[in-house]
Parts: sequence; structure tokens; C-alpha cells
Amino acid sequence: MSQLSHLDSSGAAHMVDVSGKADSVRIAKAEGSLSMKPETLRLILAGQLKKGDVFAAARIAGIQAAKKCSDLIPLCHPLMLASVKVDFEPDEANSCLKVTAECKITGPTGVEMEALTAVSIAALTIYDMAKAVEKGIVIGPIRLVEKSGGKSGDYSL
Repeated sequence: MSQLSHLDSSGAAHMVDVSGKADSVRIAKAEGSLSMKPETLRLILAGQLKKGDVFAAARIAGIQAAKKCSDLIPLCHPLMLASVKVDFEPDEANSCLKVTAECKITGPTGVEMEALTAVSIAALTIYDMAKAVEKGIVIGPIRLVEKSGGKSGDYSL
């Protein structure tokens, strides 16, 4: 079995030392979805929820979440993100709302966790803003869809 990167020789958790790794451009894209009643999706798209602009709030929440990722996930490196983009795509035929995030950095470690965190928190923000009209909204799946850069190479679904 290969050595676990987040455990030292005595089995204690530690942050991986990335100081010897070369900087490279790294990009990660993640996505998730929210399934809801057609009426709920219509209210969101029409901007008619009482809490305000769902997309503006969720976009800001997702960006802030990516920036705070190392505060939320133990042993995750704090990163100087170059770019965080959060977008939304309605699927009225299936009564879903797709959330995507793309994070970019030039550095020694990847941004997959930041992209996944951005999607997660943006989706939770949408739920929070819509829960007054529907509590049964389902979030998920949330997944990494693409990453580039770094020693482990590129990944795509």
C-alpha cells in the first residue's frame, strides 16, 4: 500500500509540504445540481423569491467559499486564487438548476477542493433562499468534472 500523504510516519495527520513543488497553472471545474418543483424553479428564474436575487447571492457565496476553503477543510492549503467563476444553468424540462464553478491558480497545489466547495456553498445558498417555498429541494450530485495542471496531470469526466 502506498504511503498516505496526510499522515506522518507515526500516523498523525499533517499538512502536505508543497514547498518543493513547481508552480504551474492549475484549473479545476466542478458541478452540482438542485432538483425542485417546477413552480420553485419558475420563481427563482423570475426573480420572485422574497429573499432577493438568488443568483447574485449564490454567486458571491460560492466565490467566498472557494476563498475560505482552507478554513473549512482540515489540512487544505490556503491558496491565492487567481480566478473563481460561479455560474448557473436552468433545466426547465427536468426542473433542475445546474451550478458550476471554475477555480484557477498558478501555484504548487491544485484547486479541486476550492471548486467543489464553491459549488456546494452556492447550492446551499440557493436552498436557503428557496426553502420558504419548498423544503424538499434535493442537492446533488456534486462532482469534479475537470482539472488541469500539476504532477498528476489532467482529468476529465
